[in-house]
Amino acid sequence: MRAAVIGAGSWGTALAGILADKAYDVVLWSRGAEVADAINLHHENRAYLPGTQLPVALRASADLAEVLDGAGLVVAVVPSHAMRETMRRAAPHVAPDALVVSASKGIEDETLETMFAVISECVGDESRVGAISGPSFAAEVAAGKPAVVVATATADSVAERIQRHFHARMLRVYRSTDVVGVELGGVVKNVMAIATGVSDGLGYGLNARAATITRGLAEILRLALSMGGRTETLSGLAGVGDLVLTCTGDLSRNRQVGLRLGRGESISEILGGMRMVAEGVRNTKAVKHLAERQGVEMPIVKCAYKVLYEGMPPGQALEELFGRSLKPEFH
Repeated sequence: MRAAVIGAGSWGTALAGILADKAYDVVLWSRGAEVADAINLHHENRAYLPGTQLPVALRASADLAEVLDGAGLVVAVVPSHAMRETMRRAAPHVAPDALVVSASKGIEDETLETMFAVISECVGDESRVGAISGPSFAAEVAAGKPAVVVATATADSVAERIQRHFHARMLRVYRSTDVVGVELGGVVKNVMAIATGVSDGLGYGLNARAATITRGLAEILRLALSMGGRTETLSGLAGVGDLVLTCTGDLSRNRQVGLRLGRGESISEILGGMRMVAEGVRNTKAVKHLAERQGVEMPIVKCAYKVLYEGMPPGQALEELFGRSLKPEFH
């Protein structure tokens, strides 16, 4: 099968490598021609996934129409803020029977829609759109280290197709029809990773880390359930699994942002030195607005927003969380 992977960041490159290793005819789209040329010449994405040798058969191009020509599988892996613009450009070139899979985690600022919804609107057919998510650092997947993720779509038959496409020797894929739960788990965990990083950067210790992760899960659950998600989804790979990885793994860009904030750096200094996107920074604003729209209480998200967008000192934000009124754990 011909597969088009739209987005030559670390995760897009890793997934393209997985498919190429399975003998798919894969073309990887890069916004910049220099990245595509380097991949074709050196079989390595030195900009976003340095040190990983890519399959020789994997090709890259900056021409979106060329990448999509004849593709039966389209994988969208661009930052959430660029998804609509990119998929609008891509849509005229996507075959009417192609399966379109989001591998990006985010919520669109203006509409508060997940990437599944954005892509569905762009291609005009929700029935052939799905997503893949779960605890998966790109560098480890690209290096052939074991990882387990979940494929989701509104129909189990479509989720199963995605599952079969991506299942590989060291990448095990489960499936789910809870698109809302899978996508929200993948989005909000980035905000919680920033909060956990802040706590660790302040030197608050392991007790505080465990508390932040656990109460973070409670917030994710409240939001997902308010939008039709399922509890079991958030207890699985797209929920607890991705949350624990992103909050504790030092390969997490969002955790690194939090660590540096906790150690006294400003958000402008941190973002100014980052080449790759930390989705949690942008999505903190979107998740806060989504929670307000849904009438859901998310105090960690609210404090993260105050630190990132209102200049609240990180220590004061943690004190605010601890100063909240007492209540039952479950209500």
